[in-house]
Amino acid sequence: MFVLINGSFGIGKTTLAKRLAADMPGAVISDPEDVGYVLQRTPAFLLSMKRKPADYQDMALWRRLIVMQAVLKHRSALIEIVPMAFTDRTYFAALETKLAQTAPVLKLCLIAPLATVRERLEARAASEKRPLGEFEIMRSAQCVAAHADPIFGRPVDAMQAPDVLAATVRAMIDAEAFRPAAP
Repeated sequence: MFVLINGSFGIGKTTLAKRLAADMPGAVISDPEDVGYVLQRTPAFLLSMKRKPADYQDMALWRRLIVMQAVLKHRSALIEIVPMAFTDRTYFAALETKLAQTAPVLKLCLIAPLATVRERLEARAASEKRPLGEFEIMRSAQCVAAHADPIFGRPVDAMQAPDVLAATVRAMIDAEAFRPAAP
């Protein structure tokens, strides 16, 4: 099963994914940002991104590679947790369709008010001793607005304490994983 955890920058996707993977035997994390970090350093990325700030989600190559990464990792995992910050409906629907050819897909979307997301981003930037970036500010606003759309997954309140949030999501995963298949 693929568990797609969509949500804004700074909302707690990676923290949640790590807690779930540590608590669930056979679960792995497949982070699309890992592919993005590699692509950001290639000439193809630099040449293809004409707008600023550049977003690797707009690269067709990135979208193909994250599917390949997820499918390959899934061969050795019972549950694959995929944290993401998609806002483009077309990109997200294509990802879901391709992953569903390999295994069932559970779509969840962490939601919180923009003010809370900004506070978390500022706290993270401060802990990393760096200023909050323009891209993070712009994308967090886009994410919070876009994620009201149910296409991005079942809404999950990210205002819960991390342990409560992890337990809530674990219950959703368990309910989906052990649900009888449709006839």
